[in-house]
Amino acid sequence: MATSLGITRIPLRVRDLILIFSALGATILIAWGYLFTLSEKMSLMDVSSMKATAMVGMHTWHGGDFLGMFAMWAVMMVGMMIPTAMRAVLIYAAVVNRADKPGSPVVQTYWFVAGYVVIWTIFSLGATGFQWALDQGGLLSPTMVIASPIVGAGLLITAGLYQLTPWKDTCLRHCQSPVMFIAMHYKPGRFSALRLGAHHGGYCLGCCWVLMGLLFLGGVMNLIWIAAITGFVLLEKLLPSSLRTVPLTGTLMVASGLGFLIFE
Repeated sequence: MATSLGITRIPLRVRDLILIFSALGATILIAWGYLFTLSEKMSLMDVSSMKATAMVGMHTWHGGDFLGMFAMWAVMMVGMMIPTAMRAVLIYAAVVNRADKPGSPVVQTYWFVAGYVVIWTIFSLGATGFQWALDQGGLLSPTMVIASPIVGAGLLITAGLYQLTPWKDTCLRHCQSPVMFIAMHYKPGRFSALRLGAHHGGYCLGCCWVLMGLLFLGGVMNLIWIAAITGFVLLEKLLPSSLRTVPLTGTLMVASGLGFLIFE
């Protein structure tokens, strides 16, 4: 399909590829560096100080706490989700290159990514609110792990059930093959790039938002767990839709959640 549109026949210039990859690569590295720094700070805290700052009933969130957690989630989403969107980013750059030759697609591509990030930043606001609710309800450990096996199992079952819904299927199919969508909705200009990036980000959010809740199972600041979920999302998007792996993963999540409830 991409070949019929002429997109894959028009390679991006090496200079444009370098600018796109270097800017996004630097952004991803900075995000993961920030997360690594936060994780190291948490690991250096002794148990008593962690309890003093996180135990429900002894710590009420103030404006600075909420903003700090929101920043953490927003940066985390940048580090996790931009790598999984690289296929769409390159497709968009190729569409710009085809439609607007001889201009460079780099600046518009940056705006496309910015629109994508806006959607996940909005999600981060909701994730921060969800974390606040869990914390104030006594359901989070000092290391930001679900302290209730029942709630943890519920998150896992919810994520698994969502994997089996038509909404997941529609959004994932878009993320796996966004060529037609981007080519059909493309319009020149930075605002149009921002809007199209946000539109694509909406599909990506619809595909992955429940999976982000699983961060609370392994620890919101557990870098290995963050990387594992990032890899899972990336694999879902890269695998061809004909493999139909999502029903399998959804079933496994539901079975695992039920197993926790039964044997806990």
